[in-house]
Amino acid sequence: MSLSDIFQKTFMAGLGMQEKFKEFVDELIDKGELSEAQGKKLFDEWSIKAGKTKEDFEKNITDLINKSLDTVNIPKKSEVEELNKKLQALSKKVDKLERSLDKN
Repeated sequence: MSLSDIFQKTFMAGLGMQEKFKEFVDELIDKGELSEAQGKKLFDEWSIKAGKTKEDFEKNITDLINKSLDTVNIPKKSEVEELNKKLQALSKKVDKLERSLDKN
């Protein structure tokens, strides 16, 4: 199972939890144990906390991936892009030198 599969399943489980929590809050409202305003507030607070948890999860996954890449010494996209810029600059300089040598 790939990391992408794990993330997708976790995300889908989170969506399922959100729906179940909404149903639970609606039940409490129907039973008269919460007012609609209280239910909305409770659901909104839970949603905010769940969003923060999702952000923390994504950050932790990103950090784990970056540490893993560092461990196996695979260059990051930004490092490859920087090397490409340097290579293009060097290629231009070589072309310029070749043209100046051809003139002589």
